[in-house]
Amino acid sequence: MTEIRLVRLPHGMGLPLPAYQSTQAAGLDLVAAVPADAPIAIPPGGRDIIPTGIAIALPSGHEGQIRPRSGIAIRHGVTVLNTPGTIDADYRGEILVVLINHGSENFEVKRGMRIAQLVIAPVQRAKLVEAAGLDATERKAGGFGSTGMATTGGLDEGGG
Repeated sequence: MTEIRLVRLPHGMGLPLPAYQSTQAAGLDLVAAVPADAPIAIPPGGRDIIPTGIAIALPSGHEGQIRPRSGIAIRHGVTVLNTPGTIDADYRGEILVVLINHGSENFEVKRGMRIAQLVIAPVQRAKLVEAAGLDATERKAGGFGSTGMATTGGLDEGGG
């Protein structure tokens, strides 16, 4: 198990620390550190930055991934906009979560509400080397559904 140092910020006092909700959970639940008397209302189609009231020190060679919680996604259409959000090992600021409301009703973020998950993952850094060409593969440049999903509109020609 990797130890991660955490600092609770003043507006995060009294809130539970991020925690795994089961013995095999991959992500630690993050909670909203908004004032109890000032919840954040996200209108349909709107987005907002939600504070968590914590800062962490990830060890070198690791990242934090901010991922959505499936419960609020399916029930309310609310998800993490930049999924997964990335926390680099050298970042020491507050963990902030960008939520977007794809639902049809206002979504109210209240103090202590579980809003996202934090997954700690190892990072493999790469050295890019420019080349005149790439090795041939059966797939070639097919992307966007070219490996079996039915497509329309020429997406088989795209990259990615």
